[in-house]
Amino acid sequence: MPLRKHRCRFKSYEHCFTAAEAVDWLHELLRCSQNFGPEVTRKQTVQLLKKFLKNHVIEDIKGKWGEEDFEDNRHLYRFPPSSPLKPYPKKPPNQKDVIKFPEWNDLPPGTSQENIPVRPVVMNSEMWYKRHSIAIGEVPACRLVHRRQLTEANVEEIWKSMTLSYLQKIFGLDSLEEVLDVKLVNSKFIIHNVYSVSKQGVVILDDKSKELPHWVLSAMKCLANWPNCSDLKQPMYLGFEKDVFKTIADYYGHLKEPLLTFHLFDAFVSVLGLLQKEKVAVEAFQICCLLLPPENRRKLQLLMRMMARICLNKEMPPLCDGFGTRTLMVQTFSRCILCSKDEVDLDELLAARLVTFLMDNYQEILKVPLALQTSIEERVAHLRRVQFQKSYPEVYQERFPTPESAALLFPEKPKPKPQLLMWALKKPFQPFQRTRSFRM
Repeated sequence: MPLRKHRCRFKSYEHCFTAAEAVDWLHELLRCSQNFGPEVTRKQTVQLLKKFLKNHVIEDIKGKWGEEDFEDNRHLYRFPPSSPLKPYPKKPPNQKDVIKFPEWNDLPPGTSQENIPVRPVVMNSEMWYKRHSIAIGEVPACRLVHRRQLTEANVEEIWKSMTLSYLQKIFGLDSLEEVLDVKLVNSKFIIHNVYSVSKQGVVILDDKSKELPHWVLSAMKCLANWPNCSDLKQPMYLGFEKDVFKTIADYYGHLKEPLLTFHLFDAFVSVLGLLQKEKVAVEAFQICCLLLPPENRRKLQLLMRMMARICLNKEMPPLCDGFGTRTLMVQTFSRCILCSKDEVDLDELLAARLVTFLMDNYQEILKVPLALQTSIEERVAHLRRVQFQKSYPEVYQERFPTPESAALLFPEKPKPKPQLLMWALKKPFQPFQRTRSFRM
């Protein structure tokens, strides 16, 4: 933002700008940005500057901030002397207590090289095994290990921890504390969203009371398959499709919570910073959508499929006179998809950008990330195999023999020599000899 000298009430102020200059500059920046686009209005830019003023990104010329009283006028503003950004917390590296084993040349305290107490040691097999194990590093410390089975709770914890670890790696953060509350992540939701799906990849709910109402589902099928509405029994009239669309919009608009939930708001907004790398952003969206409650994920899947089909349907009549179909979809459903708990802090521009990206990539985003699923399944299978091996070593050895034990059980049989070769050794080849009959 360019800064210059301004005069106000017979007084000069250095390094400041007017509200109108801020709106002009930021509006042009948002219109040219890949994350927003030319559809950004001047009114939306003023709303964004109100958030900046409330959160002390800017302040008025007298140093006041904290309220959304920013208006498009000649009032003077400036940047605060210190940045309001909060850096992501960085956890210090885990300093593990390294157990230092005594060297063979180390002397006990209080002894010298000249006078070393020597006492005879009876070296039996057990003592030799202990010393040998310590010498080669097989015994790091003496501790009691309790064997336990891999329970369902353990499997759920593995799914949760590895999923969050993948998400943290994609974000490039040292911690997810600033993005989401890890305690609110439900591992059962992740497992259900991965395995309880139909052939089309849509989540199947166990509790049918959380399903979409039948009339809403019929209305969505009607518009998604327009004009071939197989479920429609009543006759259609002029403007019928607009009334059906309004019915769907009213239902989603009265949801108590947005589909992406309040506690995942910061996580999904953080993905917007990755949109320049589309493949990485899609992968981040995939994992974030796995954290949703199954009923939210199902409603989101059905809604995005309907929105995408309507936008691609050339036979669909205009659903609104003032907007195009794509713009209407984004403005109608952006708030019911993404919204913060504090409505004052809602950023409509970010919500619109997120919904637009969802519409363009919904088929990939709402798929289960195969690499993550395979990695977790292999981890669980490995732990179960190791646990079985520790609990039942004899049975494991019988079922999964080592190459050495397999060689003892199934010795290699000598290969028989070919019969042709044996015959050749007994009767060597003899050259052809003429007989008298040939001369006759």
